[in-house]
Amino acid sequence: MAEITRQRSGELVRGVFEILLPHGDGLPAKEVLRKIEKVVPPTPFEASDYPNAPGVRRYERIIRFSTIPAVKAGWLIKDKGQWLLTDQGRWAFDKWENPAEFMQVVARLYRQWKKGQPQEEQEEELEAEGSVESAATTLEESEEAAWSEIEVHLLKMSPYDFQELVAGLLRGMGYHVAWISQPGPDRGLDVIAHSDPLGITGPRIKVQVKRRADKIDVDGVRSFMALLAEGDVGLFVCTGGFTKNAEAEARHQERRRIMLVDLKRLFDLWVDHYGQIPELKRRLLPLRPIYFLETID
Repeated sequence: MAEITRQRSGELVRGVFEILLPHGDGLPAKEVLRKIEKVVPPTPFEASDYPNAPGVRRYERIIRFSTIPAVKAGWLIKDKGQWLLTDQGRWAFDKWENPAEFMQVVARLYRQWKKGQPQEEQEEELEAEGSVESAATTLEESEEAAWSEIEVHLLKMSPYDFQELVAGLLRGMGYHVAWISQPGPDRGLDVIAHSDPLGITGPRIKVQVKRRADKIDVDGVRSFMALLAEGDVGLFVCTGGFTKNAEAEARHQERRRIMLVDLKRLFDLWVDHYGQIPELKRRLLPLRPIYFLETID
């Protein structure tokens, strides 16, 4: 059994940070793991396979496991296979250049995080044969694989099925859908919903749905806002997400209320309200939970 030292863990984690630094929106985990081999080449041990899992290299799992404390420290975000540095992570990368010192700070912040948890997790050491094959890395890889499949499914969905999915989510959230756009000109609106069955109380919710790969820019957000009357609430759903300028435009609105929802946020809402979504609409994106054993002291 070969121990992964603090120095080596620091080299690997800082290598991940170095790759992510130029990418403000982060990178897919698979791309980070592919690039890091040139930044921090694997040792012979890391490049070898697990004896009980031929074809599964230690290197990638060691990196995944080594970065977990950085996530808990608030320096790195892992979200559905996308890895992203936080502002604190960027600052830490510049402040602690020595890999061992860098990981020492990460370990301290990780311990602080654990103390604040309602149930203490089992203490783990960075060892190649034991902890690296932990449930944490297995769960991370499983979540990434699941999200990849879900993302492909949603992006392949027809525009009108995607509209129905958004409408189904609104129903699951307790709103009353009054209108869904049919094939043909829609004048920029795809769904209209209300807080009550007759639309007498509360705001009218106007929804625009875009199924596209590129991000909506600030002009696209402004065009949508032009469709909102006084008292309307705008919900803009785009699979490709929104530029930072577009997000800032929506966030700083005072007269009009508008919410921007990208594909990941849409999926999170779908999961949160899945049990309340009508059965017919649930068939558009049927889900089944998978349970993992959690080891507790």
